[in-house]
Amino acid sequence: MTFAELINKRQSVRKYQNKPVEKEKLQQIIEAVHVSPSACNSQPWKLIIVDEPELKTKVAKATFSKTVSFNRFSLDAPVIAVLVIEKAKLIAQIGGSIKNQEYPQYDIGIAAEHFCLQAMELGLGTCIIGWFTEKKIQKLLNIPKKRKIGLVITLGYPPEDYKLRKKIRKPINEIVGFNSY
Repeated sequence: MTFAELINKRQSVRKYQNKPVEKEKLQQIIEAVHVSPSACNSQPWKLIIVDEPELKTKVAKATFSKTVSFNRFSLDAPVIAVLVIEKAKLIAQIGGSIKNQEYPQYDIGIAAEHFCLQAMELGLGTCIIGWFTEKKIQKLLNIPKKRKIGLVITLGYPPEDYKLRKKIRKPINEIVGFNSY
């Protein structure tokens, strides 16, 4: 699959088959995250793969509640990945402070996209989740209280009949400027 095909096929998957993800495929996804670029090569993340069913269910339950149920699909995913934000290298911290930028936030976004694109190439589906109860997940996964969870990603095989949705995007001229805003 070409890169253009890959980025056009990648979509958020909210339904999964009851089928485990092979360790070899998980390793390829981990390698994709491993080579993600980051500010000053800080690699300010810790990727936690949750594939033990009972623990995975508990983590999934921390992504929704009775009143906010839109992430309930996470219960069906055989794997949940948690991206924890780690401290950046000192030079990236100083640069971020001077420029008022949160480089680790950008860096985990890039790492998450590497995760999702590699998964897509391997025939797997993903959904990046930003709504979750951080303290519950921290406790479940023994994440230090001083660390912040950036993103949660569900992973698994979409159903055979899962349809590729048409991507609805703003017109290009609304998102691009050449030489001026």
